Amino acid sequence: MRNHREDVVERALDVLDRFGLSDLTMRRLGTELGVRPSALYHHFANKQTLLAAVADEVLARGARPVAPGAWDAQVTAVCTGLREALLAYRDGAELVATVRAFGLGASAPYDALVGVLADAGLPPALAATAADTLLHFVLGHTLDEQTHLQAGSAGAIADEPRSASDFPLGLAIVVDGIRARVPQEARSR
Repeated sequence: MRNHREDVVERALDVLDRFGLSDLTMRRLGTELGVRPSALYHHFANKQTLLAAVADEVLARGARPVAPGAWDAQVTAVCTGLREALLAYRDGAELVATVRAFGLGASAPYDALVGVLADAGLPPALAATAADTLLHFVLGHTLDEQTHLQAGSAGAIADEPRSASDFPLGLAIVVDGIRARVPQEARSR
């Protein structure tokens, strides 16, 4: 049976969820698909491009439409939706952060944030920096949450799972900082 690119990404998501990012190798993926690892290079030039496709799929599956409204509500919705998409897969935050750092994909949340922030009246360079800052917060916070949960599950730490997340408060603090840079006439939009 010949695998298609979508089949490879689907199985890679399964491997990611069962074993984690460090064990998502071309060898393991080939074994899971019943092919030699070299067969995967028909679909992906290298492991990094495979990871980019997997990250984009994680984001696509978690994407939700953002309702029109105030810019800060839209930013909060994008960031909250991103966090939920990342938490849906083991090592989701690490995967997306890695792909983003390599400049290979995972750009949909950034593009959405830049659009909302530009519409709020921020100049292009500031909108880009604000979007990066928001993404750094979401990715870092979610990575911390996933690492803590996995370490606790593996018995590596004695901590109980955290009862609540301070993500909404932290995000509000970042958004408040951005609000201080939004032109006065656009703050209520």
